[in-house]
Amino acid sequence: MTKDSKTIPATLIPGDGIGPEIMDSVVEILDTVGAPFVWDKQLAGMAGVDAVNDPLPKQTIESIRRTSLALKGPLTTPVGGGFKSINVTMRQEFGLFANMRPTKTIIPGGRYEDIDFVMFRENLEGYYAAMEHYVPVGDDPKGIALSTGYNSRAECRRIVKFAFDYAVANNRKTVTLVHKANILKLLTGIFLEEGRKVAEEYKGRIEFNDRIVDACAMQLVTNPWQFDVIVTTNLFGDILSDLASGLVGGLGMAPGANIGEKAAVFEAVHGSAPDIAGKGLANPLALLMAAVMMLQHVGRQDLADRINHGIKKTITEGGIRTKDLGGNATTKDLTAALKQQLS
Repeated sequence: MTKDSKTIPATLIPGDGIGPEIMDSVVEILDTVGAPFVWDKQLAGMAGVDAVNDPLPKQTIESIRRTSLALKGPLTTPVGGGFKSINVTMRQEFGLFANMRPTKTIIPGGRYEDIDFVMFRENLEGYYAAMEHYVPVGDDPKGIALSTGYNSRAECRRIVKFAFDYAVANNRKTVTLVHKANILKLLTGIFLEEGRKVAEEYKGRIEFNDRIVDACAMQLVTNPWQFDVIVTTNLFGDILSDLASGLVGGLGMAPGANIGEKAAVFEAVHGSAPDIAGKGLANPLALLMAAVMMLQHVGRQDLADRINHGIKKTITEGGIRTKDLGGNATTKDLTAALKQQLS
């Protein structure tokens, strides 16, 4: 069987709100280039609650366990009812320790040109372990709220090594580790300590430096070109990756991947935008770029390059852009224009 004819099973989760319509767009475009995925369509989020009263149904978990690969639209975690965050649950269920967020300028003429860096966020520990409780004060049983975060040496080492390995494989020059070891001396001090040990193993191949998180936030705005690969802990990565997306057009241009040793889930990191659901206004590019990352993950760089080239030509030379990017194109308009570029 040739490389081009090999099929790859993958789980497809359309998601909530605008999810189904942008997923339809992305699948159309993947079909246009002959992507190898054979989809197993599953429910999650509110669609899962409506169907089986579970935002992450067992059938969906079993599908990802079977395929080890998923493309996921935006999900809504139900408010109340004791439901945990779907994304956090999925990361913990499959050990998706590495969150990867590339940040690259595609649309010219914005505030920042030629941005090109990748952020890696530790995905399982830190404050997102969500070990929280109240302490009574006087007559108030909830007088103090406590949250306990933790970082283990093993996970600190694993995420930093993952970032360095990516840098080596993708001809990147520098890894910057972001921390708050000046204040959280133990919680993030251990991250910096392990990061420095890992950096020694790559000495002479990849340069290494570190930044305190608040300084990094400022420098991302004043001089983002100094960054190449960034690696950081869970909470800092969540905040900084959204800041980074603002440099290149917002969350509508922000794909993400959650990668572990047994599975990888690719996603649009924006919300489900229920206010515009069904109106044909949604921008499918973040989810499409997540699908491009998925193609790269399975070794189809050829198809990934083809779609990336098509995106650039469509929204720069063709000027076909959805409302959030300053245009008037509908989801279907953008999809049709992309398919024409790729045909």
